[in-house]
Amino acid sequence: GKVEADSKDKYGQTPLSWAARNGHEAVIKLLLSTGKVEADSEDENSRTPLSWAAQNGHEAVVKLL
Repeated sequence: GKVEADSKDKYGQTPLSWAARNGHEAVIKLLLSTGKVEADSEDENSRTPLSWAAQNGHEAVVKLL
């Protein structure tokens, strides 16, 4: 089936959040290329994909975002 690129889980995190948090650069590029994701979307703790990437030391992802 299909999944919305900007869907949120029970914590308010999007696929972009999870990809950023785990340093999946290729997934970040793919999601951003859809034009259907909010790069600054906040989860239930007011965390953004950028803040997750920075906290976990994913410098390449930080530059993409």
